[in-house]
Amino acid sequence: MKRIIGVRFRSAGKIYFFDPLNFEVKRNDHVIVETARGIEYGTVVGDIREVDDSEVTQPLKPVLRVATKKDDEQEQKNKEKEKDAFKICLEKIHARGLEMKLIDAEYTFDNNKILFYFTADGRIDFRELVKDLAGVFRTRIELRQIGVRDETKIRGGIGVCGRPVCCNTYLSDFIPVSIKMAKEQNLSLNPTKISGVCGRLMCCLKHEEETYEDLNRRLPGVGDYVTTPDGLKGEVQSVNVLRQLVKVIVDVDGDKEIQEYKAEDIKFKRRHRKEKQLTKEEMKELAKLEKQDKTKGLDED
Repeated sequence: MKRIIGVRFRSAGKIYFFDPLNFEVKRNDHVIVETARGIEYGTVVGDIREVDDSEVTQPLKPVLRVATKKDDEQEQKNKEKEKDAFKICLEKIHARGLEMKLIDAEYTFDNNKILFYFTADGRIDFRELVKDLAGVFRTRIELRQIGVRDETKIRGGIGVCGRPVCCNTYLSDFIPVSIKMAKEQNLSLNPTKISGVCGRLMCCLKHEEETYEDLNRRLPGVGDYVTTPDGLKGEVQSVNVLRQLVKVIVDVDGDKEIQEYKAEDIKFKRRHRKEKQLTKEEMKELAKLEKQDKTKGLDED
Protein backbone atom coordinates (compact mmCIF):
# COMPACT_ATOMS: atom_id res chain seq x y z
CA MET A 1 0.00 0.00 0.00
CA LYS A 2 1.09 3.55 -0.76
CA ARG A 3 0.24 6.76 1.12
CA ILE A 4 -0.84 9.61 -1.18
CA ILE A 5 -2.37 13.08 -1.10
CA GLY A 6 -4.15 14.98 -3.86
CA VAL A 7 -2.93 18.48 -4.74
CA ARG A 8 -4.41 21.22 -6.93
CA PHE A 9 -2.50 24.16 -8.39
CA ARG A 10 -5.44 26.32 -9.45
CA SER A 11 -9.11 26.67 -8.57
CA ALA A 12 -11.06 23.60 -9.81
CA GLY A 13 -7.88 22.39 -11.54
CA LYS A 14 -6.83 18.83 -12.16
CA ILE A 15 -5.81 16.86 -9.07
CA TYR A 16 -2.26 15.45 -8.98
CA PHE A 17 -1.04 12.89 -6.46
CA PHE A 18 2.13 13.05 -4.37
CA ASP A 19 3.88 11.09 -1.63
CA PRO A 20 3.39 12.98 1.68
CA LEU A 21 6.45 11.26 3.20
CA ASN A 22 6.41 11.90 6.96
CA PHE A 23 4.64 15.26 6.72
CA GLU A 24 1.31 15.48 8.51
CA VAL A 25 -0.87 17.35 6.04
CA LYS A 26 -4.63 17.70 5.82
CA ARG A 27 -7.25 19.19 3.52
CA ASN A 28 -6.68 22.87 2.58
CA ASP A 29 -3.04 22.85 3.72
CA HIS A 30 -0.52 24.34 1.27
CA VAL A 31 2.51 22.33 0.14
CA ILE A 32 5.57 22.81 -2.06
CA VAL A 33 6.07 20.07 -4.65
CA GLU A 34 8.11 19.43 -7.78
CA THR A 35 6.23 19.00 -11.07
CA ALA A 36 7.15 18.76 -14.75
CA ARG A 37 6.94 22.57 -14.87
CA GLY A 38 9.21 23.09 -11.87
CA ILE A 39 8.69 23.84 -8.19
CA GLU A 40 5.02 24.59 -7.51
CA TYR A 41 2.82 25.81 -4.66
CA GLY A 42 -0.34 23.73 -4.33
CA THR A 43 -3.38 23.17 -2.13
CA VAL A 44 -4.15 19.78 -0.58
CA VAL A 45 -7.67 18.66 -1.52
CA GLY A 46 -8.04 15.68 0.80
CA ASP A 47 -6.55 13.91 3.77
CA ILE A 48 -3.77 11.34 3.41
CA ARG A 49 -5.08 7.98 2.21
CA GLU A 50 -3.68 4.61 1.30
CA VAL A 51 -4.09 2.99 -2.11
CA ASP A 52 -2.77 -0.15 -3.75
CA ASP A 53 0.61 0.22 -5.47
CA SER A 54 -0.98 -0.78 -8.80
CA GLU A 55 -3.24 2.30 -8.68
CA VAL A 56 -0.32 4.72 -8.46
CA THR A 57 1.41 6.13 -11.54
CA GLN A 58 5.12 5.74 -10.94
CA PRO A 59 7.31 7.48 -10.08
CA LEU A 60 5.27 9.20 -7.37
CA LYS A 61 7.01 12.46 -6.53
CA PRO A 62 7.32 13.45 -2.85
CA VAL A 63 6.12 16.58 -1.11
CA LEU A 64 9.17 18.84 -0.64
CA ARG A 65 7.75 20.63 2.39
CA VAL A 66 4.65 22.05 3.97
CA ALA A 67 4.36 25.67 2.88
CA THR A 68 5.80 28.16 5.37
CA LYS A 69 4.72 31.74 5.97
CA LYS A 70 7.57 32.81 3.68
CA ASP A 71 6.23 30.51 0.94
CA ASP A 72 2.76 32.00 1.34
CA GLU A 73 4.23 35.49 0.94
CA GLN A 74 6.17 34.37 -2.14
CA GLU A 75 3.00 32.99 -3.72
CA GLN A 76 1.20 36.27 -3.05
CA LYS A 77 4.06 38.23 -4.66
CA ASN A 78 3.86 35.94 -7.71
CA LYS A 79 0.14 36.71 -8.04
CA GLU A 80 0.93 40.43 -8.07
CA LYS A 81 3.72 39.94 -10.63
CA GLU A 82 1.34 37.98 -12.85
CA LYS A 83 -0.87 41.07 -13.21
CA ASP A 84 2.09 43.12 -14.45
CA ALA A 85 3.22 40.31 -16.76
CA PHE A 86 -0.28 40.13 -18.24
CA LYS A 87 -0.28 43.87 -19.04
CA ILE A 88 3.18 43.75 -20.62
CA CYS A 89 2.31 40.73 -22.76
CA LEU A 90 -0.91 42.42 -23.90
CA GLU A 91 1.07 45.47 -25.01
CA LYS A 92 3.54 43.29 -26.94
CA ILE A 93 0.70 41.43 -28.67
CA HIS A 94 -0.87 44.71 -29.81
CA ALA A 95 2.50 46.02 -30.94
CA ARG A 96 3.03 42.90 -33.07
CA GLY A 97 -0.55 43.01 -34.38
CA LEU A 98 -1.13 39.36 -33.52
CA GLU A 99 -4.70 38.04 -33.74
CA MET A 100 -4.75 36.32 -30.38
CA LYS A 101 -6.69 36.88 -27.15
CA LEU A 102 -4.58 36.80 -24.00
CA ILE A 103 -6.40 34.99 -21.18
CA ASP A 104 -4.01 34.64 -18.26
CA ALA A 105 -0.39 34.85 -17.11
CA GLU A 106 1.06 32.43 -14.58
CA TYR A 107 4.43 32.29 -12.81
CA THR A 108 5.82 29.00 -11.54
CA PHE A 109 6.52 29.22 -7.80
CA ASP A 110 10.30 29.36 -8.28
CA ASN A 111 9.94 32.03 -11.03
CA ASN A 112 11.76 29.69 -13.41
CA LYS A 113 9.07 30.08 -16.07
CA ILE A 114 6.15 32.31 -17.03
CA LEU A 115 3.21 30.76 -18.87
CA PHE A 116 0.87 32.87 -20.98
CA TYR A 117 -2.47 31.33 -21.97
CA PHE A 118 -4.29 32.60 -25.06
CA THR A 119 -7.06 31.72 -27.50
CA ALA A 120 -7.01 32.20 -31.28
CA ASP A 121 -9.02 31.05 -34.28
CA GLY A 122 -6.05 29.30 -35.88
CA ARG A 123 -2.33 28.73 -35.50
CA ILE A 124 -0.30 31.78 -34.45
CA ASP A 125 3.38 32.39 -35.16
CA PHE A 126 4.44 33.88 -31.82
CA ARG A 127 8.20 33.27 -32.03
CA GLU A 128 9.01 36.99 -32.16
CA LEU A 129 6.62 37.63 -29.29
CA VAL A 130 8.46 35.06 -27.17
CA LYS A 131 11.74 36.85 -27.88
CA ASP A 132 10.20 40.17 -26.85
CA LEU A 133 8.90 38.72 -23.59
CA ALA A 134 12.17 36.90 -22.81
CA GLY A 135 14.00 40.18 -23.24
CA VAL A 136 11.74 41.84 -20.67
CA PHE A 137 11.42 39.09 -18.03
CA ARG A 138 14.82 37.37 -18.42
CA THR A 139 13.35 33.93 -17.75
CA ARG A 140 11.80 31.02 -19.67
CA ILE A 141 8.64 31.94 -21.55
CA GLU A 142 5.90 29.54 -22.64
CA LEU A 143 2.84 30.56 -24.67
CA ARG A 144 0.04 28.00 -24.64
CA GLN A 145 -3.01 28.09 -26.89
CA ILE A 146 -6.11 26.86 -25.09
CA GLY A 147 -9.75 26.33 -26.03
CA VAL A 148 -12.83 28.40 -25.18
CA ARG A 149 -13.80 25.98 -22.41
CA ASP A 150 -10.47 26.53 -20.69
CA GLU A 151 -10.95 30.29 -21.07
CA THR A 152 -14.21 30.09 -19.13
CA LYS A 153 -12.59 27.80 -16.55
CA ILE A 154 -9.99 30.50 -15.86
CA ARG A 155 -12.22 33.56 -15.97
CA GLY A 156 -15.40 32.10 -14.53
CA GLY A 157 -18.88 33.50 -15.08
CA ILE A 158 -22.55 32.99 -14.28
CA GLY A 159 -24.46 30.23 -16.06
CA VAL A 160 -28.08 30.34 -17.25
CA CYS A 161 -29.02 28.71 -13.93
CA GLY A 162 -27.87 31.84 -12.11
CA ARG A 163 -24.98 30.06 -10.38
CA PRO A 164 -21.20 30.28 -11.00
CA VAL A 165 -20.17 27.99 -13.87
CA CYS A 166 -19.27 24.41 -12.86
CA CYS A 167 -15.85 24.38 -14.54
CA ASN A 168 -14.65 27.32 -12.47
CA THR A 169 -15.96 26.04 -9.13
CA TYR A 170 -15.54 22.26 -8.88
CA LEU A 171 -15.29 20.49 -12.25
CA SER A 172 -11.71 19.18 -12.49
CA ASP A 173 -11.92 17.68 -15.99
CA PHE A 174 -14.12 18.49 -18.95
CA ILE A 175 -16.55 15.74 -19.90
CA PRO A 176 -17.78 14.81 -23.40
CA VAL A 177 -21.20 16.33 -24.13
CA SER A 178 -23.41 15.50 -27.13
CA ILE A 179 -26.65 16.59 -28.78
CA LYS A 180 -28.15 13.19 -27.88
CA MET A 181 -28.13 14.29 -24.23
CA ALA A 182 -30.18 17.40 -25.06
CA LYS A 183 -32.68 15.27 -26.99
CA GLU A 184 -32.97 12.81 -24.10
CA GLN A 185 -33.88 15.73 -21.82
CA ASN A 186 -36.43 17.04 -24.34
CA LEU A 187 -34.67 20.40 -24.59
CA SER A 188 -34.96 22.86 -27.43
CA LEU A 189 -32.20 22.16 -29.95
CA ASN A 190 -31.63 25.85 -30.45
CA PRO A 191 -27.83 26.22 -30.03
CA THR A 192 -28.21 29.45 -28.06
CA LYS A 193 -30.33 27.67 -25.45
CA ILE A 194 -28.17 24.60 -24.87
CA SER A 195 -24.73 26.19 -24.98
CA GLY A 196 -22.95 27.60 -21.96
CA VAL A 197 -20.96 30.76 -21.31
CA CYS A 198 -18.09 29.29 -23.36
CA GLY A 199 -20.33 28.81 -26.41
CA ARG A 200 -20.05 25.01 -26.21
CA LEU A 201 -22.71 22.53 -25.14
CA MET A 202 -23.48 22.94 -21.44
CA CYS A 203 -21.64 20.53 -19.13
CA CYS A 204 -24.78 20.08 -17.02
CA LEU A 205 -26.33 18.10 -19.91
CA LYS A 206 -23.92 15.32 -18.94
CA HIS A 207 -24.60 15.66 -15.21
CA GLU A 208 -28.33 15.03 -15.69
CA GLU A 209 -28.14 12.48 -18.52
CA GLU A 210 -28.27 9.34 -16.36
CA THR A 211 -31.29 10.58 -14.40
CA TYR A 212 -33.24 11.46 -17.54
CA GLU A 213 -32.39 8.14 -19.22
CA ASP A 214 -33.76 6.28 -16.20
CA LEU A 215 -36.92 8.42 -16.00
CA ASN A 216 -37.59 8.24 -19.75
CA ARG A 217 -37.54 4.43 -19.67
CA ARG A 218 -40.69 4.54 -17.54
CA LEU A 219 -42.58 6.89 -19.88
CA PRO A 220 -44.32 6.47 -23.23
CA GLY A 221 -43.37 8.81 -26.05
CA VAL A 222 -45.56 11.63 -27.34
CA GLY A 223 -47.89 10.11 -29.95
CA ASP A 224 -47.82 6.64 -28.39
CA TYR A 225 -51.15 4.91 -27.66
CA VAL A 226 -51.73 3.84 -24.07
CA THR A 227 -54.36 2.22 -21.87
CA THR A 228 -55.47 4.25 -18.86
CA PRO A 229 -56.31 2.76 -15.41
CA ASP A 230 -60.05 3.03 -16.17
CA GLY A 231 -59.68 1.03 -19.39
CA LEU A 232 -59.74 3.92 -21.85
CA LYS A 233 -57.35 4.00 -24.80
CA GLY A 234 -55.82 7.22 -25.99
CA GLU A 235 -52.89 9.04 -27.54
CA VAL A 236 -50.17 10.63 -25.42
CA GLN A 237 -50.32 14.42 -25.77
CA SER A 238 -47.38 15.32 -23.51
CA VAL A 239 -45.22 13.94 -20.70
CA ASN A 240 -43.71 15.51 -17.59
CA VAL A 241 -40.44 13.63 -17.15
CA LEU A 242 -39.51 14.85 -13.67
CA ARG A 243 -42.98 14.43 -12.17
CA GLN A 244 -43.60 11.21 -14.12
CA LEU A 245 -47.00 12.42 -15.34
CA VAL A 246 -48.60 11.70 -18.72
CA LYS A 247 -51.36 13.68 -20.45
CA VAL A 248 -53.52 11.48 -22.66
CA ILE A 249 -56.19 12.40 -25.24
CA VAL A 250 -59.09 10.03 -24.51
CA ASP A 251 -62.61 9.62 -25.90
CA VAL A 252 -65.23 10.12 -23.19
CA ASP A 253 -68.83 9.72 -24.35
CA GLY A 254 -67.90 10.81 -27.86
CA ASP A 255 -65.92 13.86 -26.73
CA LYS A 256 -62.13 14.23 -26.82
CA GLU A 257 -60.65 15.11 -23.43
CA ILE A 258 -57.14 15.50 -22.09
CA GLN A 259 -56.62 13.69 -18.82
CA GLU A 260 -53.47 13.36 -16.72
CA TYR A 261 -52.22 10.09 -15.20
CA LYS A 262 -49.25 8.84 -13.26
CA ALA A 263 -46.85 6.95 -15.53
CA GLU A 264 -46.94 3.90 -13.26
CA ASP A 265 -50.73 3.63 -13.66
CA ILE A 266 -50.91 3.38 -17.45
CA LYS A 267 -50.06 0.52 -19.79
CA PHE A 268 -48.20 1.06 -23.02
CA LYS A 269 -45.93 -0.52 -25.58
CA ARG A 270 -43.01 1.74 -26.29
CA ARG A 271 -42.52 2.69 -29.92
CA HIS A 272 -39.26 3.78 -31.47
CA ARG A 273 -39.07 7.51 -30.87
CA LYS A 274 -38.62 9.57 -34.00
CA GLU A 275 -35.66 11.90 -34.08
CA LYS A 276 -36.46 15.57 -34.32
CA GLN A 277 -35.69 16.95 -37.76
CA LEU A 278 -33.23 19.83 -37.79
CA THR A 279 -32.79 22.63 -40.27
CA LYS A 280 -29.51 22.91 -42.17
CA GLU A 281 -28.57 25.98 -40.11
CA GLU A 282 -29.23 24.12 -36.84
CA MET A 283 -27.19 21.14 -38.01
CA LYS A 284 -24.23 23.40 -38.85
CA GLU A 285 -24.39 25.19 -35.51
CA LEU A 286 -24.75 21.97 -33.53
CA ALA A 287 -21.84 20.39 -35.41
CA LYS A 288 -19.67 23.30 -34.30
CA LEU A 289 -20.76 22.84 -30.69
CA GLU A 290 -19.98 19.12 -30.71
CA LYS A 291 -16.54 19.59 -32.28
CA GLN A 292 -13.86 18.86 -29.69
CA ASP A 293 -11.02 21.30 -28.94
CA LYS A 294 -7.70 20.25 -30.46
CA THR A 295 -5.66 22.66 -28.32
CA LYS A 296 -3.84 21.74 -25.13
CA GLY A 297 -5.76 21.99 -21.90
CA LEU A 298 -4.68 23.97 -18.84
CA ASP A 299 -3.29 20.97 -16.99
CA GLU A 300 -1.62 19.14 -19.87
CA ASP A 301 2.12 19.17 -20.45
